[in-house]
Amino acid sequence: MLSINNIEVVYDNVILVLKGVSLEVKPGSITTLLGANGAGKTTALKAISGVLRTERGAVTKGTITFEGRRIDGMRAFNVTKLGISQVFEGRRVFEHLTCEENLIAGAHTQRQASKVSEGIERVYAYFPILKNRRTQLSGYLSGGEQQMLAIGRALMSSPKVVLLDEPSLGLAPMLVEEIFGIVRRLVEQEKLSVLLVEQNAIMALEVADHGYVMENGRIVLEGDVAALRENSDIREFYLGLNEVGSRKSYRDVKHYKRRKRWLS
Repeated sequence: MLSINNIEVVYDNVILVLKGVSLEVKPGSITTLLGANGAGKTTALKAISGVLRTERGAVTKGTITFEGRRIDGMRAFNVTKLGISQVFEGRRVFEHLTCEENLIAGAHTQRQASKVSEGIERVYAYFPILKNRRTQLSGYLSGGEQQMLAIGRALMSSPKVVLLDEPSLGLAPMLVEEIFGIVRRLVEQEKLSVLLVEQNAIMALEVADHGYVMENGRIVLEGDVAALRENSDIREFYLGLNEVGSRKSYRDVKHYKRRKRWLS
């Protein structure tokens, strides 16, 4: 469905961020992309959604295809029209617009008013709290409500694929579980596909179907999430577990080096 094929991304014609990255998002599934800060995860999402050019970045090698059509280099508006929406890290709601006005803004690709109304009601069905806040300025919503609004706004363009960037950032664990539960329902009931960038590896590996690990702009590991959860490197570096499954202390893990085979 969505395929990234050996791409390289360069900023300002100088800074090489992604180095031969390949990954695939299958229909009706959640694919997670794990990695530390600065690994290049968000850049991969921006390469797909077409917003790299606003940051003086470009895909210089490789291809990105969606439903058999090449989209690398395409403008963000046209990528959205094809059926790909991105939920940015940090939520980025329009703080001086109401909750419902934010949703309407997300429907900029819709041609019919009836589609906009249907989209709003669908969002309210998944996020009932937003209906209660429909006339409230979004800047006064809680962090969790803003994250729900950001996801709802992305749904307004009737996407086939949602690119979800760090949805757990700054949220309490109970809210994170609720939001990920709703994302799972959206995949199952709306037949969405999701590419999830997340540092909360425990939650990401619980909700996803397939996973990739990125280090220094490269994919170093991939597989079914059940296999990834049992991988000794994942358990140590991302889940903080030792070989017998117990938690490692901070003293044990604060100074570690990635195994050389990850970066070979």
